[in-house]
Amino acid sequence: MILAIIIAFFSVIFLMIIHEFGHFIAAKKSGLNVEEFGIGYPPRICGKKIGKTLYSLNLFPFGAFVKIPGEIGGIEDRHSFSGLSMPKKVFIVLGGIISFWVAAIIIFTVVFNIGVEIPISDEDDPLLTGAKIQVLNVHQDSPAEISGIKRGDIIKELWVEGSDKIIASRINDFQDFIEVNKGKKVYFIIQRGNQSLNISLVPRVSPPQNEGLIGVQLQRTATLIEKYPWYQTPIKGLVYCGEISVKAIGGLVGILSDLITGKGVPAGAEPAGPIGITVYLARAAELGIGFFLYFIGAISVLLAIFNLLPIPALDGGKLLFLAIEKIKGKSISPKIEQTITVIFFFMLITLSIFVTIKFDIPKFSEFIIGH
Repeated sequence: MILAIIIAFFSVIFLMIIHEFGHFIAAKKSGLNVEEFGIGYPPRICGKKIGKTLYSLNLFPFGAFVKIPGEIGGIEDRHSFSGLSMPKKVFIVLGGIISFWVAAIIIFTVVFNIGVEIPISDEDDPLLTGAKIQVLNVHQDSPAEISGIKRGDIIKELWVEGSDKIIASRINDFQDFIEVNKGKKVYFIIQRGNQSLNISLVPRVSPPQNEGLIGVQLQRTATLIEKYPWYQTPIKGLVYCGEISVKAIGGLVGILSDLITGKGVPAGAEPAGPIGITVYLARAAELGIGFFLYFIGAISVLLAIFNLLPIPALDGGKLLFLAIEKIKGKSISPKIEQTITVIFFFMLITLSIFVTIKFDIPKFSEFIIGH
């Protein structure tokens, strides 16, 4: 559990670093003298200056930052943000957003290389999900271990002498079959990787407590994303990232529409702050590397779209200021822009604190209690 939380936390931080690195690369490509690229937030632990840029490692590991001269006015030379052409300004602002999408495409490419299996319940239709029963754990000296069943095996079929084969697709049905046939020899077809194995065992009549009749712990899984050949996965990752983005934008529009019309937050659209996202990622990490990476990719897409919102203190807000600058023919007063940005920044922080207290902490407590 603790390891899952740590991995989840630093995965979110990694996405934040990637975001700022996108701004950094765009600024460098636009000819700016970037003053500092920092991982974490001050106070500074250490730093090294390469060229005109200081690369620093800072004490508080909650993201990263890029220090660009003239980002909010005040400097008008060609090596400052204020002195750049409008296309270059937009490019730098979009750099961080695009980096989220690039990260998502890379992650989804990896996901399509390994495939994703997710746990499902017995109530899900096996014909729709391609459900299968997988062995999570094998108890020592149990009939399952003695017969050669191993963790990760998929139970395909089972039968007893003189009966038809039963397709193993629901855990309850499997357990009922074993219960009815305890003390008899039961035959299995097991899938292990690309191998198909035939084994047999005799379910115990009186098993040790919490071990079951054959001594296995099972989970029902289904394929969320199929595994593809490596040469197909980059295109698959790109297309899937696009599909997730379209669905996310549609969902966001629906939520905003419901809020504007007074319908409230739709069911299933409960907000999550940094702690909530970490809890979701920790749960995903417990379900395997494939699902964990899938979830990080999805979060990366959502962060890209969220940052596009025209809210000061977000990249979309900066694009809004640039649009106003283009329409007016001159830049907004640095003091006014900074004041508006600070106000909205504290509004976002306040909202984040509210979400953390009302939604995230109960999720975190539930996660801890559940372990």
